[in-house]
Amino acid sequence: MIVDSTRRGKRFPDSMSRTIPIWTCVLNRAIRDFKNDWDCSLNLPLWIPQTEKASIENRLDEWTQRLKDSGADIASIAACLRKPLRPLWISHKTVIWLNEVPHHDSWDFTPIILISASASASASASSSSGVSVSQQHRTTSEFSWNYIPGAGDDEESWARGLTPVLFWNHVYDIINAGPHLCNHMVADIVEKSRVNRAYRGENAPQITLKPTTSPSLSHQEPLCLSTNTADISGTHHELRITWLGSTNVALASSQIAADAVDIDCVLNCDRDSISVSLPSTEAYLHLPILGSKFDRFSLLNNLPSAVRFAKLNLSQGKRLLVCCHNGKASQLEYPLSIYEDIPWILIAADFSGEDISVCVCLAILMSLFDEKGNLTHKFA
Repeated sequence: MIVDSTRRGKRFPDSMSRTIPIWTCVLNRAIRDFKNDWDCSLNLPLWIPQTEKASIENRLDEWTQRLKDSGADIASIAACLRKPLRPLWISHKTVIWLNEVPHHDSWDFTPIILISASASASASASSSSGVSVSQQHRTTSEFSWNYIPGAGDDEESWARGLTPVLFWNHVYDIINAGPHLCNHMVADIVEKSRVNRAYRGENAPQITLKPTTSPSLSHQEPLCLSTNTADISGTHHELRITWLGSTNVALASSQIAADAVDIDCVLNCDRDSISVSLPSTEAYLHLPILGSKFDRFSLLNNLPSAVRFAKLNLSQGKRLLVCCHNGKASQLEYPLSIYEDIPWILIAADFSGEDISVCVCLAILMSLFDEKGNLTHKFA
């Protein structure tokens, strides 16, 4: 069973409609040397054109020979299989009557079940009309069940220290915990495993979620821009506004921006709008920028508007606050250039990788300021 997803407007990714069926056929052809009466047909979904299917079939012999020449242990694979491989496709639109599905022992093939988690056509239409899929599927738990393409490649951002072995050892406990207690159950499993490994003398580092501090990447002192943090609560280190030197540009979370003082204009990059007290409505711009996992072009498409708004206000000497839902700031130095005579910029960064406001501020600094941190109008 293989689960994957794809962009809006497609029901199945190319990996399921082409790549896996091709390799299934190639494997069957290689296994045929060890089996008699082995089906080696190319099984593609019905929506693949016949011309494309013919083009693929013309290259199957070449690919099969390359597999044999690679040194792969095809004999072991052949010994494990009793029936030829064949893909089956299942999506949100698939209707299956369980009482009409024959027992798998009666099938004349070994099924490779390809499940597409892509949004249905109705969900895609809603998303195109301005309603995000994540908002449609939002639940009262901390995380929704919405499938995010590519999330498996960066499991450190969501697995919470859970490893594949731990997951399968406790799979039913995690599932039975439900969405509201899932994170608590995972934390308990991970911590017990860590304690057991530490007791046995194994390496068992403490799991830290979403670190917000990091050591400096350079021993150089920043020459131009430094951060000044104003704590407006006086009690909580996360409730703060971080100013980028003397640029009149600041960073904060949306929650802080709503109550901020001594601010002339606000650029809100959060998905939801906020209520702010400003001299005029033109001093507030809301750009609902989505994270790259939901819309990889959202930030790129909104940057021109963000830079124009910043230029309009900064050129008048106004103080600009850029905010998003996750605008927690930690100090980290970034080089503006590889050349030694170019100073460093000390900029706020959120190390969970979710701070869109940092990306917007970086675009503003690069577009409107020179390497000494002075506002320039050469991009007029």
